[in-house]
Amino acid sequence: MPNGGPVLRIFEVRVKDGHVKELLESFATTSAKVVDGQPGNRGYFFGQCIQGGENTVMFVSVWNDLDAVKLRFGDSWQESYLPEGYEELIETCSIRHVDTGVGWHI
Repeated sequence: MPNGGPVLRIFEVRVKDGHVKELLESFATTSAKVVDGQPGNRGYFFGQCIQGGENTVMFVSVWNDLDAVKLRFGDSWQESYLPEGYEELIETCSIRHVDTGVGWHI
């Protein structure tokens, strides 16, 4: 797996009906605290997906490289990290990592 970075850590969620606003508010506080100020974190953004239904949201954090992701999330870096209370809001979720150091042009 490449480790050039920066790396996007993409947390995609199918939210339970009626809880999108609540989860987005939690992203702004709870999820932000999980990554903000961590070694190798360059920032984060989140929002409701335009495609995939109104109950789909994403929280994306940007990291220097894969080593920084592994430092923050440990051996479970390939798994979704769910802060307390998130299970009540989430129907399904997944985590993906994208190395933006290769093949991207902005």
